[in-house]
Amino acid sequence: MANNAASTGLKVALGIAIALFIGLGVFSSSLYKEKKENEKVLISEKTKVLDELNQMMAQYDVAMNDNTIVNQNLVEAKERIQGLIDSLQVSETNVKSLWRYKKKYLSLQKEMDYILTENDKLKVENQMLATTLDSTKIQLVERSVFTDSLLVQNTALADVVESAAVLSANSMNVSGVIERTSGKLIPTERARRSDKIRVCFTVAKNKLVQAGDKELFVQVIDPKNNILGANEQVAFGEETLNYSLVSKFNYENQSLPICEYIAKKDKKDDFEKGTYKVNVFNGNELVTSSQFTMK
Repeated sequence: MANNAASTGLKVALGIAIALFIGLGVFSSSLYKEKKENEKVLISEKTKVLDELNQMMAQYDVAMNDNTIVNQNLVEAKERIQGLIDSLQVSETNVKSLWRYKKKYLSLQKEMDYILTENDKLKVENQMLATTLDSTKIQLVERSVFTDSLLVQNTALADVVESAAVLSANSMNVSGVIERTSGKLIPTERARRSDKIRVCFTVAKNKLVQAGDKELFVQVIDPKNNILGANEQVAFGEETLNYSLVSKFNYENQSLPICEYIAKKDKKDDFEKGTYKVNVFNGNELVTSSQFTMK
């Protein structure tokens, strides 16, 4: 009798375990499917914005083909639009990044619609003037109108490009490392064995950013909410930022991998066990972040 009861209890426990395992599998599958669907929507929206920017490029091509002498401002405007397209193509596909680019495009498109409407009105007025002016004067007036229209467009585009000409970072990877006497670094998840915390990320390619010496602020926060490293403060207007270190590098408008290291204040002490937060700032703007755990 006791053996039968034990056997029945074992079967019930096994049945419950199987049901829980199946339920967990269904839940994980649902989360994975939802993530993939969200990624698909973001990629689709990013492609749509790129298509719209390329259509603007096509409008500039038409304007350039309509003129025997190409205005230098028009050429420069086209190059800046290409820079904006390049920046969007290498940017991270997330809601924040996509919304920032889409907002800039919508602002430029609104300005462009107004300019085209005004340009159409000016064309009608020029046609009326053609009945009283000789052909040479008409050509000069039309060229002047077209140039004024381009100047307005260039001003609107310059505002958009200026806001996009900022450094960004992605592909962050953070871990503890053991430092051998030879200088070799070995990744580890053990807080007690870690000599340093290694923070690696990639500065994204952006043709709109002026090349030269640049800097990003790295902030590492331990499980007790302490800022490791230098823990110094920098002010941006009325805002302040406490940082662990300043990552300085020479930027040449290409993707640039960077690794920085945070050492313990005292070699005798160990890093705290738990979850660490890592943030990278361009000025006071957060450009990328991550978390990692040491046991």
